Amino acid sequence: MTPFGAKVRALRQTRAIPLKRMAADLHVSAAYLSALEHGNRGRPAPGLVMQIAGYLGCIWDEAEDLKLLADLSHPKVTIDTAATDPARTELANRLARSIRDLPDETILRLLAILKDHADL
Repeated sequence: MTPFGAKVRALRQTRAIPLKRMAADLHVSAAYLSALEHGNRGRPAPGLVMQIAGYLGCIWDEAEDLKLLADLSHPKVTIDTAATDPARTELANRLARSIRDLPDETILRLLAILKDHADL
């Protein structure tokens, strides 16, 4: 599941909107919306993100958060380390190998470090 998909699903469920109804109202298939929520589709187009935000009644900050989460929700990431030092290449490769097996607490610590050091 992607951060965007998890957030959309949580917002939809909080508002008691059935997936099929939301999909029909947004003029997308229920299968596509379900795949988006479960992270089986890539990042949605910016227009769809705003359409979803409007549909769910998201206002300023919540809509901006949804846009950021969509940007951070590409399920298949490529990291180009060609012009970096060996440590960065090693980090990218080790992360790629072990990300599925890392404990949740480790993931949260790594995210906190990254958020503290960059505009991610």
